[in-house]
Amino acid sequence: MGSDSNRRFTAGCPQGDQEDEGLSRGSGVCKWFNMRMGFGFLSMSTRDGAPLEEPLDVFVHQSKLHMEGFRSLREGEALEFTFKKSSKGLESVRVTGPNGAPCLGSERRPKSTQKRRSKGDRCYNCGAPGHHAKECQLPPQPKKCHFCQSASHMVAGCPLKAQQQQQQHQHQHHSSPGSQGTSRRDEDEEQSRAALSENSE
Repeated sequence: MGSDSNRRFTAGCPQGDQEDEGLSRGSGVCKWFNMRMGFGFLSMSTRDGAPLEEPLDVFVHQSKLHMEGFRSLREGEALEFTFKKSSKGLESVRVTGPNGAPCLGSERRPKSTQKRRSKGDRCYNCGAPGHHAKECQLPPQPKKCHFCQSASHMVAGCPLKAQQQQQQHQHQHHSSPGSQGTSRRDEDEEQSRAALSENSE
């Protein structure tokens, strides 16, 4: 009987292709959403049209939100969604407002949005663009330096990054007027050394 009604439902539904094996439909509200990290949880109150006694948490990632521009959710906004069971629990596949409308989203924006989005999304696991670590097909990779991709150190201890910063620093000092090849810091150090030796005598 269930398959019959499902067949009828998907035939009349423009999003019939969403009704894949293992997908369920739910509705509820946004429980919380971290805009900077791009994920949060939905509080599901009905599952496949039947009200739940206890609301269930469903994970949501910003890539699954049906809306234009910067994708986020507002705490407490009403939502409809398809979801699946994954190794992490219940995970949303597509999230919309009521009756398939676009999500409202939060009015606020994180301060670093422009900088972060201009770099493009990269997977923290394999470093490839176009997907996130949780969607990565590869097994967990050894942690690498984000600057030079070496697995022997992290970005904080990267010799190449330190070298580049040092070169930029030297370039800034060499280009300042009146430095004549030596940086002002070197001159200051020499003057303070001379003053110290005079005092010690």
